[in-house]
Amino acid sequence: MNTFKEEYHKKLCIEQPDFLKQYISLPILQRLGGVSLLCGTDWTPLFHNHFKYSRLDHSIGTALITWNFTHDKKQTIASLLHDVSTPAFSHVSDFKNGDALTQSSTEDINAMMIDEDKELQKFLLKDEIKSSEVNDYHIYPICDNDMPGLSADRLEYMYPSGAALDNVWSIEDTVENYSHIKVLKNEKGLPELGFDNLNACLKYTIKFIDISLILQHNEDKVAMQLMADILSEAEKEGLASEKDFYQLSEKQLIDRFEYFKNSKPDSNFSKLFRTFRGMTEIIRSDHPVENAYCINLKVKQRYVNPLVETPDGCKRISTINTEAKKYIEEFLAYNDSKYGCVEYL
Repeated sequence: MNTFKEEYHKKLCIEQPDFLKQYISLPILQRLGGVSLLCGTDWTPLFHNHFKYSRLDHSIGTALITWNFTHDKKQTIASLLHDVSTPAFSHVSDFKNGDALTQSSTEDINAMMIDEDKELQKFLLKDEIKSSEVNDYHIYPICDNDMPGLSADRLEYMYPSGAALDNVWSIEDTVENYSHIKVLKNEKGLPELGFDNLNACLKYTIKFIDISLILQHNEDKVAMQLMADILSEAEKEGLASEKDFYQLSEKQLIDRFEYFKNSKPDSNFSKLFRTFRGMTEIIRSDHPVENAYCINLKVKQRYVNPLVETPDGCKRISTINTEAKKYIEEFLAYNDSKYGCVEYL
């Protein structure tokens, strides 16, 4: 499974553009190699992720998908840069900022970071590309669009997430499924990624929702909010600053936290961090549990209702397939127990 990433990127775009290499080499992007796509769950035994996939991996994958379907340099670079403002542990900072529901609190500075990076701006100037043409990938519907549409970003992250979290995508299944993706036109007349085959579309929809359901479970909520509180405590202890979350890798932060935990085991930070690093199961409850870390959260619902090509034109799969419709409706109605708790270690 460790070879998934290498094989996967090769298959996303057979003819990979040379210009990507110089942009990928920039420090603003290389930093993302130390940031996990799966939001810190690689660092707790509560999860058993099969391999690590970084925000840099995701950014490259999104760019490759964009190039594969557009052969547009600006859109491809915009896709590559769309996550440069992601701090260590990814969306954990959104939880720390009280934004579990939309998980977009760190996106506001993405354009600023792109605009202010001198090395990046030199490359853009040489390529005769304006910063405004690549600092907001939302302007390109193939790169990103509103849920439940399918975009390069949304398509990309669910293949490796599914493979890493729950083995729901093998490289063979991924390649076969991806071969049915094409650019279609949605209800608004805008280009959108979709499927040329109903079975492939159904398979992707079901697997996407299966993985999204994991992110609705209290295990994920506990892991995310607990790490968010650990980062807040780290700031209080002077262990790390907001700046550090953008300059240090997750491993560097984890190593720093481990050292502090061992030197000051009785601190609140150490109690939280020890629990995060040792927890293997949670308690589901209708009320807070004594001597336990407990959360009660609503979080972002990630789902898709992709377009599929039919003899009668492009349709959302839920409008032509009862199984897909049922899956989507059940996902949107799902609620875990009121509280997720883990006993302090």
